[in-house]
Amino acid sequence: MKNRTVELIATPPEPRYVGDAFRVHNFIPSLYRLDMDRMTPFVLLDYASKFYFSPTDTPRGVAPHPHKGFETVTIAYKGKVAHHDSHGGGGVIGEGDVQWMTAASGILHKEFHESEWSKQGGAFQMVQLWVNLPKKDKASSPKYQAIINADIPRYRLENSQSEIEIIAGEYKGITGAASTFTPIHMLNGRLMRGAKADFTFPANYNTILLVVEGNIIVNNTDNVPTDNLVLMANDGDGFQVEATTDALVLVLSGEPIDEPIAARGPFVMNTEGELKETYLEFREGKFGELV
Repeated sequence: MKNRTVELIATPPEPRYVGDAFRVHNFIPSLYRLDMDRMTPFVLLDYASKFYFSPTDTPRGVAPHPHKGFETVTIAYKGKVAHHDSHGGGGVIGEGDVQWMTAASGILHKEFHESEWSKQGGAFQMVQLWVNLPKKDKASSPKYQAIINADIPRYRLENSQSEIEIIAGEYKGITGAASTFTPIHMLNGRLMRGAKADFTFPANYNTILLVVEGNIIVNNTDNVPTDNLVLMANDGDGFQVEATTDALVLVLSGEPIDEPIAARGPFVMNTEGELKETYLEFREGKFGELV
């Protein structure tokens, strides 16, 4: 087994706002060669680095908007979000929880800072991923997986208070909480200073690390500070992460979906013709209603 090497380390791009609630750094797609074709099945990664929101009686958020052809995955590290969709899904996610929404054949969705949290204000920090679906699954029915932190399986590292949360996929024989359409590993490494964790994924799987808290060293050579993203090369299977401070690192690895990508706005399809059909469906109200 050959070790993977680090292909690049990306500093966070300048932040932008999605609505007035989500101040995000757009890592995928970006100018760092992290385009959709390179990073498949991950076609978007917005990182809301830790940011303080002042108290308000009017929750900040994003009004109803459509999605089709992929899944949205929101991982909450700080703060709370209330969300609803046109197929009856919804709820509140707080620190450590995950919202996994399959848009598939089409859905309307809205998300806001949770009302009571908004009145208090505080630190807000989250990741939102868009995970592509294969062509055969893009017409499947929308669904929703509410994953609370207590239900996420964990692997405790030997002789350490550190642990790996398995949101999806597998780690050391433990299966994650979420069901996926294609092979995807989604892990939170909660590592105390000095802890080391080994990861092994097939060489063709596209693999990235996002340092949410603290600092890490990859393969004893590459130092990665807070809020930076690591793209691992597709040149081997295994690699090691060591925490040089108490750290939290999101590890993503997925099997590429070897299909054309046609993406525009909130839709991810395979062809331009499918995109035109999708916009027509949306205008005709086929994604349901959401106030």
